[in-house]
Amino acid sequence: MDKKIEKKRFSTKTLIMIGGIIAFVAVVVYGYTLSLKKVYKADADKLTISKVEYGDFEDVVLLNASVVPLTSVIVSSSEGGTVAEIFTENGASVVKGTPLLRISNSNAMLSYTSSQTAATEQINQLRKSRLDLEQNQRVLNQDVLDVENNLRTAARQYRLDSALFAKKVITLQEFNKSSQDYEYYQGKLNIVRQAVKQENQSRRMQLSQIDQSMGQMNESLEMIRKNIENMTIKAPVSGKLSSYDPVIGKSYNSNEMIGKIDVLQGYKLQAGVDEYYINRVKEGQTSTCEFNGKTYNLTVSKVIPEVTAGQFQVEMVFKGPAPEGLRRGLSLQTKLTLSDNSKSLLLAQGQFFQSTGGSWVFVLNNGKATKKNVKIGRKNYLYYEILDGLQKGDEVITSSYDQFNQYDQVEISK
Repeated sequence: MDKKIEKKRFSTKTLIMIGGIIAFVAVVVYGYTLSLKKVYKADADKLTISKVEYGDFEDVVLLNASVVPLTSVIVSSSEGGTVAEIFTENGASVVKGTPLLRISNSNAMLSYTSSQTAATEQINQLRKSRLDLEQNQRVLNQDVLDVENNLRTAARQYRLDSALFAKKVITLQEFNKSSQDYEYYQGKLNIVRQAVKQENQSRRMQLSQIDQSMGQMNESLEMIRKNIENMTIKAPVSGKLSSYDPVIGKSYNSNEMIGKIDVLQGYKLQAGVDEYYINRVKEGQTSTCEFNGKTYNLTVSKVIPEVTAGQFQVEMVFKGPAPEGLRRGLSLQTKLTLSDNSKSLLLAQGQFFQSTGGSWVFVLNNGKATKKNVKIGRKNYLYYEILDGLQKGDEVITSSYDQFNQYDQVEISK
């Protein structure tokens, strides 16, 4: 009887190959693990190490503010065109009404001239209509005078003929003629007076409409004259001309800024603030600056929330009189207070924040620095406020992590 021989599932060769693959994978995994824990060696003199402190967190931000006039008025042209003449230069002191430059626009001038001619013709036609109405009124008045005169004559003749007819001096036919003439002129006078009354009512309405139309035409003419006059740009207020650089032949659009006039009635400060603070800066907050050895207090008067190049603008006004000697464009360092001081853990600012976003730091311990997650709150011009992850006395690398931010540990050699 034959004995059934069971076939082995894996041969010795196969087992050896499998073992080799497992060993290779283990070596790779081990090597990769070692690489993740690879230690970066850094010289102590190339690092900035700061100690975590506990103290007052001054919730302020430093700003480089520029001195600007308290009030500036934009100079623009109501009509676009090209510069034909220039009467003054940038930086000049001007009084209200001083001619600055003249704009040339042939199309606009042609339109203004045509409108002016049309308006003048309409005014002349309205004046003629007024004269015609007045002439008609004079004719009607003359008619009334004529009828009244005829009625007086007829009345005298009637009274005379009545007396003569009573004495039988004249015939009935002669008397009847006088009576008819008298009654005729009485009726005619009533008719003429009624016509004059109606004509007067109509004339008053027409004259009112003519006066209204002439008023509108005169307003249009005045506007046209002003538009033509506005081709010469004049200073709207007295002050110092700035941001003004016209050139003969340069084109300006309608209402485009040509320059500014700084009204010399005081100064304020204007500064750009990092968009990080956009939800924390509000009108009414206080700030301070130093000028000629004295400290001056200011108040945030305006916040312009539009962000440009990572910054938004704020304006600050002096609480009292502005310092003597200020001038436009002068730069002053200003300390803007966002809230009252509070006790907190403090870590000096550094370039590490750009590498980590403030989510973790390298903390020193026995000459080695290891990663540690942290939570950072507010910041000012010197410190970050530490909310979690660090303790007082911890030493932290606060310089840039660009060279070793992929490492878990930094070994510091002195």
